Amino acid sequence: MKDIKTISIIGSGFSSLAASCYLAQAGHKVSVFEKNESVGGRARQLKSHGFTFDMGPSWYWMPDVFERFFADFNKKTTDYYELIKLSPAYRVYYGVDDFITIADNLDEIVETFESIEAGSGKILNDFMAEAKSNYDIAIKDLVYRPGVSPLELVTVETAKKVGQFFSNISKDVRKKFKNDRLIQILEFPVLFLGAKPSDTPSFYSFMNYADFGLGTWHPKTGMFDVVRAMETLALELGVTFHTNSNIEKIIVDNKTAKGLVVNGKSIYSDLVLSGADYHHTETLLEEKHRAYSEKYWDSRVFAPSSLLFYIGFDKKIENISHHALFFDVDFYQHANDIYDEPQWPKEPLFYANFPSLTDKSAAPEGMESAFFLVPLAPGINDTEALRAEYFDKIIDRFETLTQQSVKNNIIFSQSFCKNDFVEQYNSYKGNAYGMANTLLQTAFLRPKLKSKKVKNLYFTGQLTVPGPGVPPALISGKLVSELINKQFSEE
Repeated sequence: MKDIKTISIIGSGFSSLAASCYLAQAGHKVSVFEKNESVGGRARQLKSHGFTFDMGPSWYWMPDVFERFFADFNKKTTDYYELIKLSPAYRVYYGVDDFITIADNLDEIVETFESIEAGSGKILNDFMAEAKSNYDIAIKDLVYRPGVSPLELVTVETAKKVGQFFSNISKDVRKKFKNDRLIQILEFPVLFLGAKPSDTPSFYSFMNYADFGLGTWHPKTGMFDVVRAMETLALELGVTFHTNSNIEKIIVDNKTAKGLVVNGKSIYSDLVLSGADYHHTETLLEEKHRAYSEKYWDSRVFAPSSLLFYIGFDKKIENISHHALFFDVDFYQHANDIYDEPQWPKEPLFYANFPSLTDKSAAPEGMESAFFLVPLAPGINDTEALRAEYFDKIIDRFETLTQQSVKNNIIFSQSFCKNDFVEQYNSYKGNAYGMANTLLQTAFLRPKLKSKKVKNLYFTGQLTVPGPGVPPALISGKLVSELINKQFSEE
């Protein structure tokens, strides 16, 4: 590298934070611009009435990816935060006093499966061995490739598994298991994170290994611990952060990115990297400089949006676990309402998270903090009336299924839905998790890390390579910084 370059990064979500660290490590002068008042993007924190909530991601999966990130800087996660392995990992509720507990180790999960469907324990063990093999190929190798060429997917290992790219999770799971509940438990990781199980390649069974094999963790005081850790590391490496900094335009001269207009002021740099929503970022360019048309974006399959409620209770809640899934209604109908005929689901599946069970600082003593999440179709109509109607629906079911009254114990409540995703995160159609991992939106078929139209303009995050979720966002930040460093070293 011949000389120090100045780099402006749009947004401060996980991918931007990761990229800022790698680029600063390489010796560049890096500035991060965030439109909101705190860093973290969708992983912000909400504090009110003595309660603390993670506003976005709440599942800490794939701990090895986080370790690998910090190891790149000769650090460990333990230098910055403490992890607690959740036991149980989560519960899935089907009716009153009727739930399946997913333990924190595979042996117990195998026993649970066997008790529900005779013979399924051995099948699960074999399925998990395959899932682990996919995980090792995907997470240790494939996802760390930049999505530039189809040939990146062609390795000795993937050649043996080519059939898994053309079959799907749903078909695969059904060949092996007959019990509907077990099938749903194996399908939920892909449904909540991005696509119908019938549209997700079988290879993505590595998500099941992430779930059952590696377990579900919780940073001691919430996911925001990870944001704080990455921000601290970035500051140690010399990154500068600017919050309340709205990006109005990407300055382009002679088909080359030259800087940003931030809060009406022009700030020049050698290179621009956006970790903001990809579609939104391209609206900051004149049309002739955009690599993807509105028609293109409209034709993509997006991961769900979400209706979220952040709730503070003035008492302890009974009969729950840290993570709880409520599958007491038709799983496939809700999937259909997200992906096939986008509409508000008549009977929604929902997820509830009670961080105060694990983290005493999340709520005042004797109280409980929770958030409830309903996955929704992106681009859906969002009104206060609908939010209120759906809150009543899920809280009534929650009371019935956990056999307690809680509605009158709510002392804090705040909702967050599609309109907020659009307004606060410039999220296309209000998506919560980026672009779905379908076959035609995998690896090199996703929007590119490097602009095809504008020199020195790059992208990172959930709409590009490798895909949705927090660990892929960290990896995306690494991939894009490698491409940038490669370009600079060749100049």
